[in-house]
Amino acid sequence: MEAARLHEYTDDVSTGLSIDEVDAPQVTDGSDVIVEVAGAGWCQTDNHIVEGMWESYVPQPLPMTLGHENAGTVVETGDDVRTVSEGDQVVCHPVQTCGTCRYCRQGETMYCENDAFNGLTTDGGFADLLATGERSVVPLPDGVDPVAVAPHADAGITAYHAVKKAVGALVPGDTAVVIGVGGLGRIGLQCLDATSAADIVAVDVKQSARDLAADLGADATVDPTTADVADEISALTDGRGATQVLDFVGSDETTALAPDVCAPGGDHHVIGYGGHIHEPAQALVDGEFAYQGNIVGRYTELRELVALVERGDVSLHTSRYDLGEVNEVAERLEHGEIDGRAVITP
Repeated sequence: MEAARLHEYTDDVSTGLSIDEVDAPQVTDGSDVIVEVAGAGWCQTDNHIVEGMWESYVPQPLPMTLGHENAGTVVETGDDVRTVSEGDQVVCHPVQTCGTCRYCRQGETMYCENDAFNGLTTDGGFADLLATGERSVVPLPDGVDPVAVAPHADAGITAYHAVKKAVGALVPGDTAVVIGVGGLGRIGLQCLDATSAADIVAVDVKQSARDLAADLGADATVDPTTADVADEISALTDGRGATQVLDFVGSDETTALAPDVCAPGGDHHVIGYGGHIHEPAQALVDGEFAYQGNIVGRYTELRELVALVERGDVSLHTSRYDLGEVNEVAERLEHGEIDGRAVITP
């Protein structure tokens, strides 16, 4: 079968992957599931993997097939699989877990001590077929397109995971700020609108993104290039500040907003990454706000997100590309030329 493989790290994402002929994955364990990939979302993290940014955090045996946002049709299962059958359409959580370690027993599947992460530590879905496991597949309801839903396997549940934590601290009358209404931010904004009664303020440099935010449920929008974000948030909240901030950018500039925009006891959720946090300890003591890191969500949260998609509360604009266009997609994403989420269709 064909697969888009990373052989060595490079800063030139336009040449990062090669299309190779590789052996098709086989069932070797009773819980194995082989999925024919209908769609595999291209994520900014894929660019970062190509560039080697994740090498010091997780082991990456090269060459490796990338692609961690996958959905498609089950074509083969191990003898012990009971929840899905051949022909079922599924979306695949990117993490394959052991199910028996302490974290798995607690339901914190993202902390599994024996995990494998498709497209990051083991072969992913930029290929005709994907090897995964029964604990990682979520059956799709009738009428839900696997190509359209594929990006929710990471982008969607990462946004939902952060929103779910934020919603637990929001009550009617509170304000939540969404920074960055790109691929993840637009999902997060919809999830926030669907699951909370807070007022939502969207911050983005692009007029088109602010217009989209208003259409998706934002009560107000702010252009950080022409307005002081802290002053605008203060005015919109009668000086109280935002109870929850969801930062889908994660740059030095956006994380630096926390001391000035967070309400006392609030949280600044860092979802996007690439920047740093350089705030004085006294600022955290004075405001008693907290920075919250966010990684991809739990398996159960993917099921919950699929339910929101089925209900029509969350939708996502996708553009589709052939497997041979992976490097073109990477380059376009690097230059901010992808609207919504790009999906590779092997």
